[in-house]
Amino acid sequence: MTDHLFNLHGDVLGAMRRGPKHFAKLAFVIAEADEPADTELSHFRDRLIGASPGDELTALWHRTLTGWDLAEQADWSASPARTDERRADTYTRLGFGADLRKALDHAVPVFKEPGPTVISTTPTSWYSRDTAAARSFYWDAYEQLLRRKGWSDAAVSGLDEASHAVVERLADPTRTDAYGARGLVVGYVQSGKTANFTGVTAKAIDAGYRLVIVLGGTLNLLRGQTQRRLDMELIGRENILRGADPADTDALIGVDYQDDEDWPAKFVSHGGRPSTRGSFDIERLTTRDDDYKSLATGIRALEFDKQHRTQPLYAPDNLHRAAARVMVVKKNKSVLAKLITDLKKIGPMILSEIPALIIDDESDQASVNTTDPKKWEEGKVARTAINGQISQLLGLLPRAQYVGYTATPFANVFVDPGDGEDIFPRDFLISLPRPTGYMGVRDFHDLDRTDDSTTGPAEESHIRGIHDDARGDRLQEALDAFLLTGALKLYRAANGVPEGPFRHHTMLVHESVRMAEHAALALRISTLWHKAAYTGQEGHDRLAALFASDFRRFADDELPTPTTYEELKPHVFRARQLINSGGTPVLVVNGDTERDYAQPDLDFDRTPHVWKILVGGTKLSRGFTVEGLTVTYYRRRTQQADTLMQMGRWFGFRPNYRDLVRLYIGREEPMGRTRTVDLYEAFEAICRDEETFRAQLTRYATLIDGKPQVTPAQIPPLVSQHLSWLKPSARNKMFNAELVEIRSPGEWVEPTAYPTAPADLRHNAEVWRPVLDVLDRDISVFVTLAEDDRGNYTRYQAKTALLSHSQLLGVMSDLSWGRPDLFAPHLAFLKDSSETGCATDDWVLILPQTSGRTSVEARIAGSQPLTLVQRKRNARGVFNRISGVAHRQSAERIAGRLAASEDDPFASQFHRPRRGAVLLYPVVDPALGDPAALVSNGIIDPAHVIMAAAFIPASDPSAGASGCVRFRAIDSSQAESPIISASALR
Repeated sequence: MTDHLFNLHGDVLGAMRRGPKHFAKLAFVIAEADEPADTELSHFRDRLIGASPGDELTALWHRTLTGWDLAEQADWSASPARTDERRADTYTRLGFGADLRKALDHAVPVFKEPGPTVISTTPTSWYSRDTAAARSFYWDAYEQLLRRKGWSDAAVSGLDEASHAVVERLADPTRTDAYGARGLVVGYVQSGKTANFTGVTAKAIDAGYRLVIVLGGTLNLLRGQTQRRLDMELIGRENILRGADPADTDALIGVDYQDDEDWPAKFVSHGGRPSTRGSFDIERLTTRDDDYKSLATGIRALEFDKQHRTQPLYAPDNLHRAAARVMVVKKNKSVLAKLITDLKKIGPMILSEIPALIIDDESDQASVNTTDPKKWEEGKVARTAINGQISQLLGLLPRAQYVGYTATPFANVFVDPGDGEDIFPRDFLISLPRPTGYMGVRDFHDLDRTDDSTTGPAEESHIRGIHDDARGDRLQEALDAFLLTGALKLYRAANGVPEGPFRHHTMLVHESVRMAEHAALALRISTLWHKAAYTGQEGHDRLAALFASDFRRFADDELPTPTTYEELKPHVFRARQLINSGGTPVLVVNGDTERDYAQPDLDFDRTPHVWKILVGGTKLSRGFTVEGLTVTYYRRRTQQADTLMQMGRWFGFRPNYRDLVRLYIGREEPMGRTRTVDLYEAFEAICRDEETFRAQLTRYATLIDGKPQVTPAQIPPLVSQHLSWLKPSARNKMFNAELVEIRSPGEWVEPTAYPTAPADLRHNAEVWRPVLDVLDRDISVFVTLAEDDRGNYTRYQAKTALLSHSQLLGVMSDLSWGRPDLFAPHLAFLKDSSETGCATDDWVLILPQTSGRTSVEARIAGSQPLTLVQRKRNARGVFNRISGVAHRQSAERIAGRLAASEDDPFASQFHRPRRGAVLLYPVVDPALGDPAALVSNGIIDPAHVIMAAAFIPASDPSAGASGCVRFRAIDSSQAESPIISASALR
């Protein structure tokens, strides 16, 4: 039966390519005469209210409204994307009334998750939404495939937005003068960066780019994974077959994927050769199994057919009829040398006309030049092999755009911005948002927790230590967990949960980088596995106990989970059978040659079920996706932040089994001869630095007067002040400016790098002493209201004082710091009390007090009794956070960031225009001892106390002030001085 209403709405919305228009007027024009009732909006409203799951009309509006919600550039609305105000503008343009708006809001809630963060030079306007829609053959096919794979409308719209943001910052492929943009896209570890650059490739070739070179890892295994992904989701069956009859076995000789169980069903189909359907074909210059060797048909492989031979290829009449070429190339010296040699044979005349796109996956690996910059200063410019070859490619292809992709961006943004031949992202830096369904940092680390004496929910659910006092290490328990989780996946599949995500089930054991130790560890694991008595009562008793104490306890209530081990027991047998298939449960993945990775049991694409325990090192920690990873046993130590982050293979998408994921990680691993490190804590510190980096990008991405606050060349200082292991030397090669101030009106500033020397701590206590002396002896009671507005609240007591701005500035200026360079930009902001600076006249100081059974009071430097708090320094010697989350709300009311509330009377009474708030804590590090033991006769030695503060300057929402960074121009006559142009300071 024909769905006339759906067809009409599809036609009407199809006529709204440039944004929403009056729906009823368009429907009246488009509707057929025999279906006039379909134009009545009441019918549409009733359909929405009574729609069942999967209703096509609801899905159509879900896609359309979500796209309008997320559009960063909307000529038809002045409201920001992802807001109720933008949706209201949409409804107004559509002419929808209150009842229909309510029904649509219920069916399609506004998607408010953040979008990509963009730091860039001012882009040209060549790639508008209309331009993209006019030529979208390959993007449309990719979008439809993603929807068939189960991507939500919000996820597809988010990818559309993020990939559009990249392509619009490339050069117009039809421009007369050649320009090669350089950019960097920052994602999360195993968060779907490949999906983004597949979308970018689709949009770029639709727009006119005719040569795409993807640098896909340093191993054939990784290169082959990328090639298959592009072939399956973008290039498609018809371009792979190149006209061959899929039913003719002789014609398929030499065509790859004939042994792939996903061929051809899961490979995108274009419904025929694209060139016969009004588009253009894609020719592959590499295949799944064959890296670049040489141009298969000689130099002619890059000779494009021109409709008008007197015009260059980039002329629109030629460009949009020519076939595109795509190659996925390993980052290997000999492979890239062959490519460069072939390109040189073609000659500059042809190459200068080809709009090309170079996508560098894992761009901080092998691509960055790591030679000593001092040699450059001496005129001995030297590049590492891969970096030099990428530079050559960019030189040979003057119309080539370079886009790097990575989850660990610091190496890329510290490339010398002044080196015009290098890969510094001079034109744009885009930080992708955390995707929906992604299991990342905040799922394993309780980043907002301030009470170090308790375990947060993320750690409690997913983190397990390595050592057990009774049993030594917990490797056997980890193996039991691997078997149990496999059985639980089978149980869920048998109880209606889609089994696709359970195709592979893996465990990763990563202890060392040494290959000899991998072999010994694999032997130990195999021995433990075969002696585990999984078919006997002893083994079942152990599994039953672990199930009851761990997996049953933390199971997702919305997924089927057995109530007893007896219900799970039949699936344990099948899980063990799958893990033992092939004769061994363990695979060793290491080595420097391709054969070490060419194990059939490790091929996640061609092997129906990979249920294995993988033992390896570095080669399993970069670019390689361990499908179905559920249990990780990690003890590898490293002092490099990007290396540590890339080892987080436990991050990723875990549909329908994220509650089963367990990380066994070393909490006391030896580092050197005398000390141990907590790898979980060290990993959390690096994660915090990355989160801070992204937060800084977000803060400074907003345009001011239509111009960027910062350009990519000005990002490195944002990094340097947070990562202590990054040396600030040779700034004239890494930075073009020195960060001297961070402006943060209405934003929290929380120094965390305090000194450790007793003399410095005593000095700081003396600096704060005049403030402690004026604390009001009467208690103020502050109220923290629940965000859900259900009337819930908590109270806390505090002692307060009112300080002039000069008093607080004097204190902050006189304090000793563990890292003065980290606080210096904030101090510069405090020193400027003007309307464009800190804009704060005075401060309410709040010193929270507790009266619980475990609270400890003491006098500090002659003060009245004050409550001590415990905070623990992390592996880098700084605190993660000082202030309590529950204490911040009242301070924000005082500072004007939150509106006054009758339910929080003290904060409301303290509020004044141009008034800030300070939270002050006398902190005792547990490493110095128990606070109660450090107090004698009610007094504590100031050498045992860190006087730590967080402050929020005055916020005036009506003033429109926003955070920004300030740079100081450095005298270029001084050696080793960074230079910034005057225009960049405006």
